[in-house]
Amino acid sequence: MNCIVTAGPTFESLDDVRRLTNFSTGRLGTELANYLTAQGHQVTLLIGESATYPGERQAQSVKVFSTTADLCSRLKALSRRQVDVIFHAAAVSDFGFGHIFVEQAADEFVALKAAKKISTRRGRLLVELVPTPKIIASLRGWFPKTWIVGWKYEADGGRADALRAAKKQLLDCKTDACVANGPAYGKGFSLVLPKSQKHFAQSNQLFAALAKLR
Repeated sequence: MNCIVTAGPTFESLDDVRRLTNFSTGRLGTELANYLTAQGHQVTLLIGESATYPGERQAQSVKVFSTTADLCSRLKALSRRQVDVIFHAAAVSDFGFGHIFVEQAADEFVALKAAKKISTRRGRLLVELVPTPKIIASLRGWFPKTWIVGWKYEADGGRADALRAAKKQLLDCKTDACVANGPAYGKGFSLVLPKSQKHFAQSNQLFAALAKLR
């Protein structure tokens, strides 16, 4: 198979020296890419530049992304060739920065113009957070004939809530499968398909099942 695996976090810039990101290490996506490579598949790994997992990246092609927009651009570029499966495990930032306001007087804020580095001497800031585009929702349009596997990492609720969110992703984003995990799901993973779901206690068990989807 010709596969794309996304892994690790995106970030969104506040100014030229500060950013908003998340705690994704990129480990799961990197290990999946390594597993698929060892099984003889052609793998392109798209990995966030802020990923902290130090393990070896064995994919035949490794490309580093930064922001959500950058990851979008790289995926669109790869859509020009034949891709059999996309494993979208990257933890895309849910929010980016909108308007920024600086305190001018007590509890009075005015809009701040763009700056390479916002000085702390300006005092308190109010920052608008705006949702970033959901890449998973765009993949079907870019890859109409590709098998698409998404991830649903849920922190709140319980296992049933995580599984409902995974099934909703399948419907909303027209993906073929979804992996549910995170604190809400608990230990292990669930591979959710339109008509079935299966629990895996270990990541290598999940990888073996993912490799057999196509």
